[in-house]
Amino acid sequence: MDIFSDPRKKEYLNSEGADKPLKSPLSVTVLEGARTYRKQRLEEQLHQHDCTAILLYDPVNIRYATDTSNMQLWTLHNAVRYALVFADGPTIVFEFKGCEHLSNNMPTVDEVRIAIGWIYMSTGDRSDEFVGKWADEIADLMREHGGGNMRLAMDKVEPLGLKALEDRQVIHVEGQELTERARAIKNADEIALMRWTVRVCEAGMARMYENSTPGKTEQEIWAELHFENIRSGGEWCETRLFACGDHTNPWYAECSDRVCNEGEMISFDTDLIGPYGYCADLSRSWTCGHTPMNDTQKRIYATALDQVEHNMALIKPGVTGREFNEKSWQIPAKHVDYRYSLAAHGVGLADEWPVILLHTDYESAYDVAFEEGMVICVESLIAEEGSESIKLETQVLVTGDGVERLDSFPWEEV
Repeated sequence: MDIFSDPRKKEYLNSEGADKPLKSPLSVTVLEGARTYRKQRLEEQLHQHDCTAILLYDPVNIRYATDTSNMQLWTLHNAVRYALVFADGPTIVFEFKGCEHLSNNMPTVDEVRIAIGWIYMSTGDRSDEFVGKWADEIADLMREHGGGNMRLAMDKVEPLGLKALEDRQVIHVEGQELTERARAIKNADEIALMRWTVRVCEAGMARMYENSTPGKTEQEIWAELHFENIRSGGEWCETRLFACGDHTNPWYAECSDRVCNEGEMISFDTDLIGPYGYCADLSRSWTCGHTPMNDTQKRIYATALDQVEHNMALIKPGVTGREFNEKSWQIPAKHVDYRYSLAAHGVGLADEWPVILLHTDYESAYDVAFEEGMVICVESLIAEEGSESIKLETQVLVTGDGVERLDSFPWEEV
């Protein structure tokens, strides 16, 4: 049988040919608009929290503020690159030595300096010496541009660095609230960039669909998503959530060399960081070889789709998490022990605030209201004792009167 006998999925491949990467049609003007907007959002948060500046170590936050990128995954766990964004002053990127050229000439960056790293791997028993030099430089800049206000927001800070800054009269303000709230509301330029990442992700999903044939391993099929993403200008996948057959239940098994057999359910969650650094967080499930689903697969798939569609219809500006929870789809008892922990969450350059827990767990949640301009992922994971897991997820823009789906890769027909 033609693996693409379903023409709805074949059209997501590159129309210019499967041997060619996708090329973004977006103009530089769109990218510049997103950069300007994001910087303004962060500066607004600094003013609201009476902070002179914010010190950023999370590479996703640095990307948001400056659109500069350098060894993103490595710098997630090695604190060797950072940025200092002032509410009413310069934005300074401190680059890993030898990488200064990566941030030069960026319109969002006023100055590039060489970073002072003080992680033990680099400085050993001289860490105190280097953290002192680092803290001196940060404190001097605060005094120079702060007008006497030494309140500094920070998204990440190690205890040694925090103490060194406090010894220099810098006042620490927790910065994650500022970055998450800034990132939560997107403008039209950001949405255009996100749509393109979704386009690339769906082309990768089509490649996975095409290669979901008996005898291939989970890793072989999963690699098709990465291939399309990387060759089309994307960056990485945050997880390895791809499984087939009994490996899908319990969920969260990472993809392996397990061979997928005909008729087994394949379920995955892309968690893809694509072009321009934006995230396409989509989930689908289908059978290996695209055989008709058996009765149990059909029933569980239909249940998962019902949850996604029901909850998606509840999202409107002003609706609080508590109101959403009260009206949300109620998971049947036989699926509760196999449930996903949340019903919806924000997404932008990565998974973001807010998180709306599933109704069964909502008692431990914080409350929040949906706002126009948020992008929300609506999720479902359905399984029961002895079954496979069905994982479905869609990404929607909160509009003035509801939502608009940003992804359109077809659900299975059951």
